[in-house]
Amino acid sequence: MCGIAGILNISNNPLIERSSLEQMIGMLRHRGPDGSGFFLRHQVGLAHSRLSIIDLEGGAQPICNEDQTLWVIFNGEIFNYPELRRDLELRGHRFSTQSDTEVIVHLFEEKGERCLEELNGQFAIALWDERKQKLFLARDRMGIRPLFYTTHNGRFYFASEVKAIFAADATIPRTIDPEVLAEVFTLWMPADRDSIFRGVRQLAAGHYAWVESGYGMRESAYWDIPFCPPQHCREKTEGAYAEELKELLVDAVRLQLRADVPVGAYLSGGLDSSAITSLVRRYTTNQLKTFSVTFSDSSYDESREQQEVSAFLGTDHAAVNCSYDDIAAVFPKVVWHAENVLLRTAPAPLFLLSRLVRESGYKVVLTGEGADEILGGYDIFKEAKIRAFIHRNRQSHLRPLLLKRLYPYLALSPTGSAAYAERFFATDASLDDPFYAHRPRWKTTAWLRPFLCDDSMPSHHRDPVETLAAIYGEKLAGLDFFTAAQYLESKTLLTNYLLSSQGDRMAMAHSVEGRFPFLDHRVVEFACQIPPHLRMKVLNEKNILKKALADGLPTSILFRKKQPYMAPDIASFSGKAGQECSERYLSDQAVADAGLFRPVAVRQLVAKCQKGQKQGFRENMAFIGILSAQIIHEHYVKNFQTRPFGPEPTI
Repeated sequence: MCGIAGILNISNNPLIERSSLEQMIGMLRHRGPDGSGFFLRHQVGLAHSRLSIIDLEGGAQPICNEDQTLWVIFNGEIFNYPELRRDLELRGHRFSTQSDTEVIVHLFEEKGERCLEELNGQFAIALWDERKQKLFLARDRMGIRPLFYTTHNGRFYFASEVKAIFAADATIPRTIDPEVLAEVFTLWMPADRDSIFRGVRQLAAGHYAWVESGYGMRESAYWDIPFCPPQHCREKTEGAYAEELKELLVDAVRLQLRADVPVGAYLSGGLDSSAITSLVRRYTTNQLKTFSVTFSDSSYDESREQQEVSAFLGTDHAAVNCSYDDIAAVFPKVVWHAENVLLRTAPAPLFLLSRLVRESGYKVVLTGEGADEILGGYDIFKEAKIRAFIHRNRQSHLRPLLLKRLYPYLALSPTGSAAYAERFFATDASLDDPFYAHRPRWKTTAWLRPFLCDDSMPSHHRDPVETLAAIYGEKLAGLDFFTAAQYLESKTLLTNYLLSSQGDRMAMAHSVEGRFPFLDHRVVEFACQIPPHLRMKVLNEKNILKKALADGLPTSILFRKKQPYMAPDIASFSGKAGQECSERYLSDQAVADAGLFRPVAVRQLVAKCQKGQKQGFRENMAFIGILSAQIIHEHYVKNFQTRPFGPEPTI
C-alpha cells in the first residue's frame, strides 16, 4: 500500500522538475511513510511513497523490467503474485526483488493491458512505456484504491489523492463544482467520475487508460460487476451455494493474509466482519488481533456483540471508544482526508480506529466491507421488496404494516407508523423502473438541495438521476428491481463513498491498509450468480452467507437484527469541540464567503439543531453535508496548505 503521483507533458512544455514530484508525494506521506522514490525521463515524471508490507527490504518503487523500458508505480496489493511470478519465471523473466509490484511489469510485458485480467488484488497502477512513449493507468475491479487526474496548461497530472495534484502547481484551479455538490445532495456521491473539485476526475473502477502527448487520454473498461437477470442465474440448492461461497471466502482470506507484517481485522459485532474473523481463526494459523469502535452513546454502541464474538473466536481484542467530542474534534481532519462532502459522521470513528491500529503496531487489517452489496444485505433492498409487495395489491391494509420492520435503529424512524411510512416511501416509480429501490432515498436526500445558493448553480444544470441513467441505463435495463438495486449500490455508493470516504481514506490517514475478502472478484462473480430470491430469502438478508457460516459463529450473531454501522451526527456537535467547529465553519460570514449555501437557511438549521432535541434523518444529513462542504472550502479552496492541522505525529 502506498501513494502514487505523476506528471506527463501532453503538449510542448518545459521538462518536468523533480521538485514538483516531491511536492506531490510529500502530500501523500500519510499513505506511505516508509520511503519515497522517483522516476524522471524526458516528458514524464513518476513519484511513489511507500508503506512497506511485502518485501520490506527490496520492494522500493518505481520498479522496471530488465531493459528499463517499462517503469511502474503501484498502490495496493496483488494477492496472487507468487503464482503469477512462478509462471513468469518459467517463461524466462528475471526478477530482482521479491515484491508483488515487479510481477506487474513482467506480466505487462507478456500481455499488455490484458494482464489486468490475471491480477487478483486491489490496485491503482501507473506504468510508463518508454518505447511507446505512453502512460498506462489502471484501477482495480471494484474501485478499492483511488486514482484521480486532471489536465492543466498542457500537462496531465494524476495521484492517489486530489491534494497531491493541487500541490504540484499553485495555478491548478481549486474550486468546488456546484453541480457535483448538488449531485451529492441527491445521490450521496457524484453521479459520474467527477470529484467535488471542478476539473478533477477519477479513473473508473474496472477501467484502464492510455495517455500520450498529442492524443490525450483514452479510457476503456476491462471488467464489470456481472449481475444478470434471474433467469440466467445458476440452478443450485441453498446448501450448494453456501458451500461454494465458503470455499471461495476461505481462499480469499488466505490470499489476503499474505504479508511480511502482522495482519489484524476489524470486528464490528455484525455478521460481515465476524464472518471474516471466523474464517481466519478456523482455516488459518494466523494469530489474530481484532480492533473495533465503541461509542459512549449506547444507541450506537455494539461493544457487547464485539466482545461476544471475540470471546467465541479467542481473538486478542482492542477497542477505541468515541464520545461526541471525539468525533467533533477530528471531523475537520476527517473531511481533509476524505476530500469529499460527507452526509454522515460515520468516517470519523473509523479515522480514530485506524489510529488505534497503527499505534498497536499493525499496518494491515481485514474488513467485512462489500458483503451487503453483493450478497443482499441492505435495508434499501428489503425496503424495495416490501414496497413491491405492497405495489402488487394496493388495496391491502395489512401489507403496509411490513414497513414497520424497516430502520428500527433510527432515532426518528420514518416507519414509526405504517401510514406515515407508506407516504414517506411513496414514489411514482413503477416496478420496471431501474431506479425503483433508490427513488425514496433520493427523494429524501434531495430535501437538502434548497440549502444550495442559487447563484452558484449554472442556469442549465444537469439532473443527477438522468446522468446515472445515461451511464448505467443499458446495464440496468434487463435486471429485476432487486438486482438492479444491488448493481447500482455497488457501482455508486460502495465505490464512491464507502470504499473511499470510510475505507481507503480513513485507514490510510494513519498508514493502515484495509483488505476486503468479500470484494475478491471471484467472490463477487459467484455472488452475482445466486438467484435474488436466495440472496435475500423473503426478508432474511444475506441468506446464503448465514448458511455458509452456520457452524462458525454464535447463533445470536448470525441472526441478530441488522444494525448498520452508524455514528452520532448532530449530537456530536453539542459540546465545546462541536460548537467551536460550528462557529468556525458555519458562521454567516464563512457561509457567505464560500458562496455555496443560503446563509439564512443555514442559520435557521443551526439554530434548530442547537435546541438539543433529536433531529430527523434529513436534518442530520443537511447539517453534516453543509459543514463538510464548508470545511472543504476553507482548507482546499480558500487556504490550501500542506499540513492544515499541524505536523503529523511520528508513526
